[in-house]
Amino acid sequence: MGSGRLGEKAGASRFFYAREQGVPALRTRVYIDGYNLYYGCLRKTAFKWLDVLALFEAHILPSILYRPEPGADPATMILHPDCAIKYFTAKIIDSAAKGEDSVSSQAHYHNALTAHCAGRLSFVMGYYSLYKANQHIVPADDPKRWPRDCDKIQVWKLEEKQSDVNLALQLYDDALSGDVDQVVLVTNDTDLAPALEMLKARCPHIVRGLVIPTRNVGAGGDLEREANVSLAKLAHWVRRHILDEELRASQLPDVVPGRRRASIKPHSWYAKPHHLAKMLEMARPVLRGECEILKWARRESVHLGGRRPIDLIATDAGAAEVFDYIESYIREQIEKAGEPDDLSS
Repeated sequence: MGSGRLGEKAGASRFFYAREQGVPALRTRVYIDGYNLYYGCLRKTAFKWLDVLALFEAHILPSILYRPEPGADPATMILHPDCAIKYFTAKIIDSAAKGEDSVSSQAHYHNALTAHCAGRLSFVMGYYSLYKANQHIVPADDPKRWPRDCDKIQVWKLEEKQSDVNLALQLYDDALSGDVDQVVLVTNDTDLAPALEMLKARCPHIVRGLVIPTRNVGAGGDLEREANVSLAKLAHWVRRHILDEELRASQLPDVVPGRRRASIKPHSWYAKPHHLAKMLEMARPVLRGECEILKWARRESVHLGGRRPIDLIATDAGAAEVFDYIESYIREQIEKAGEPDDLSS
């Protein structure tokens, strides 16, 4: 409790110091719609093991040029020292999960973020509702037929509950408390437009930032999704996409220590999971535990031109170099001593 109060005072002192210099420092809290972030930026990428605190502290906020008034100096944005990020999500239901390791992978990720961010991030949990519902069928031969004229079929329906409501309430409550000068909403969901509209009307002094969780794709830099107009018009500033380079530079360590046990990046979240599996299998004779192998793989290797094995296995050509090195190392050690020595020596 004491450290939180001290952190709050420190944040306030930075805020007023910057005011004296003529540059407003905005105490900022980020509100992440986890569903939108995952499906807009992370699904089918190697960036799922994302350090959201580093992403916003080192990349997103420093890139924003917001002037409180025309001609004024750009505002400085400081993530709140007590709780910088509120992450809104729900636990995956095992019976509806697409991957066999989806539930455990999500749990590892949540534990890793909680441990790594050391109190500066909090999860606000909703839940998934899974139920059977009757839905209209769209006929292949007449796709424009109105729903009322279509037959129905029973389907499983999966819906995330409470996350939008939780986000809206937390956003509004924090603004009313005077704890923040700026709120940054990470979503493209129009259901949250009323919350921003109410915030604009009741707390006009609070700066409203909007980050659309989408990526640049294709040679022309096209966006996967455009910013929603109803959300964008309610924000003081809008960041319309997140760069792959920013996501790549904001990854958690592959192994994050915890109070009871370490959280390890799921194998399926690597760019080439089969390369990782092969590297782990090949290196076991010399580095017998997975954590030890990953520790070695994260270090730069003089035998691989100063590159890290963990980076090399992201491509077929790089993986081949790693496999050749491990194989030749083991062979040389056996020839010298009859059994392989530690790979890292």
